[in-house]
Formats: sequence, structure tokens, C-alpha cells
Amino acid sequence: METTLRPTNTSGAVGAARPGSASRLVPARVPEQAPADDGAAAATATADPKPLQRTTGNAGGAAMQDGVARAQQAIDYLDRVATQLESLKSQLTAKLAGSRAGTAQQQPQIDTHARQLASTLAARKKDGGGGLDANLNFSAQPATQRFRIRALDIDALQQSAPQTISFSIGNTGGPQMAATITQDQSTEEAARAIDRAIAPMGVRASLDDGGALVFSTAESNWPAIKDSIAVSGRGRVATEEVPVQLAPQQWNSSNTDGLRQSLREVVQALERVHRSQDAASNALSAATVEYAASQTPPPEVEIAADEFASAAAGTDYESLLSLTSALVGVSRERVLALLGLR
Repeated sequence: METTLRPTNTSGAVGAARPGSASRLVPARVPEQAPADDGAAAATATADPKPLQRTTGNAGGAAMQDGVARAQQAIDYLDRVATQLESLKSQLTAKLAGSRAGTAQQQPQIDTHARQLASTLAARKKDGGGGLDANLNFSAQPATQRFRIRALDIDALQQSAPQTISFSIGNTGGPQMAATITQDQSTEEAARAIDRAIAPMGVRASLDDGGALVFSTAESNWPAIKDSIAVSGRGRVATEEVPVQLAPQQWNSSNTDGLRQSLREVVQALERVHRSQDAASNALSAATVEYAASQTPPPEVEIAADEFASAAAGTDYESLLSLTSALVGVSRERVLALLGLR
């Protein structure tokens, strides 16, 4: 006889627990049914119950764990970058304020710190956790690569309107997606039309701060698509990455103006890193709270566990009958699934 554990009184089958009284497991009533076919009954009796699953689902739990790991790695990496930028800032400031003799001694230190920073930035894809783009902007989603398509200018497209422009991405030349550009569209509307057309292929389009058309895709997809984009009327097109604007690529410390420019760029890079640190910390906190909540069993589980423990502690016949009845049909797979929820 199958039984159920019920924490509260939902029907006459299970009595409500009174304050001060011992909890007791009572076999659930089985509704009367018409006699079933013998073969169907045998199949039902031998079939194992489906394994229990987490309430959030395996995919949801894995996504939360990925989010926690991505944020943690980003924070560690950004802390390292921030420390190196602070060192460079101190060296550049000291050289600007120091004497000629002092600046001569500081130049090797500046060069050393600059090489260390360049090495750290080059290791971003490996050490950054996958949530930092080339400019060290953090996102809870995988990092993206921004790029342009040469000779594809939004103003030129509108001047040639109306026209339909087709895109294909991939070495096989397809599938093709088309966007219609009309004369009465604004540049924003034209960019959105292109974005809607290519979004199913994993590429997005938008306008940058200067109003130019810029594309983006997941950084992991970039090697596969950068040389495989074709546009109608142009064939296979050339792409170029949007330049990184983070820290100075060349350290011009031979004069005061060069030092000031380098220092200004280091300060700007520090501000961006600090914003990304805050974003990664907030994402880590949110993901941690969400993950912890998904691991917390609902109150009904705790109540049922207490009732089960109370019944298991009893040695009278009624308690043992309830206990053995409750365990009928519990397979090894279900026990393992329950243990996996802890």
C-alpha cells in the first residue's frame, strides 16, 4: 500500500497534529477505482518512480554556479589589474613631481610595471572568468567582441534606400537573413532593422557613441565568424575589431606632456576597473543569494522530515506499520536523488 507524508491536514485521511501530541504517519487512502487490467497493473507495480529533481532544474542550478564562478574570477582578475594600475599611477605621479635624477631612476620601474600590466591584460580570456570584455567591462553574460564591417556605413545604406540587404554568416554561406532599409527610417531604426535580421545568427548590431554601425558577438564565436560574413552585393566582407580603449599602449614618458597623457589614461582605466569591480561584486552577491535560496528546502520538507523522525523513533506496532508502509515503492534512484538535494 502506497502512503504519503502530509505535514498538514488536507483531508479526513490524515489527522491534524495537535500541540503536545506525537506526530504520526497514517497510510493515505487509496481512492476506489475500477479493476485494472492485470498486465497494466503489473507494469505499474514494477515501474520505478521518476527521479526527483531540484526545484530550479539542473540547467538553472548549473547556470547559477557558472554565474558565481564567472563573478569570482572576474573580481580576482580585476583586483590584480587595479593593483598594477595603482602602481603605474604612483610611478607616473612621482616622476611628474620629481627631479631629473629621480625621474631617471623611476623610468625602469615604469617600464617594468607597464610590461606586467600588458602581460596581465593579455591573459584576460584565460584568467578573467569569461565575463570581461577587452575593455574590462563586466557582464553577468559571457563577454562579447565588438567589431565593424568595412565599407558598411549606415549613412551610405540610407542614401541608397530603399534597398534590401542580406547577410550570411558561416563558411557554408548560409542561412541568409535580410533587412529592409527605407528612406524614412532614422539611423537608429535602420540599425534596429539590421539587428533583427542578424540576431538569429548570434550577431547583434547597434550604433556606437559616434553614430557609426558596430556589431557584436560572443567572444567565443568571434574566431569562427570574423572571416565568414557575406553581404549581398559585396560578397565576403572584411571585419575589424573595435580598438581597445583601456590603458596606454605606448608609454610616452620622455616629456611632461607625454607623462600627463599616460597618467590621464591610467586614471581613466582605474575608474573603469572600479566600476567593473562593483558590477562583478553585485553580480556575485545576487548569484550567491539565488543559489543559496535554491538549495533551501521548502518548509513542508522540514515538517515532513520531523514527522518521519518522530514516527521512526516509536517502537509500537502502529508506528512501525506506518514507517514500513511509507517506504514501500521507494527505489534506490529516488533515495540517491533525495541525497543529491542536500
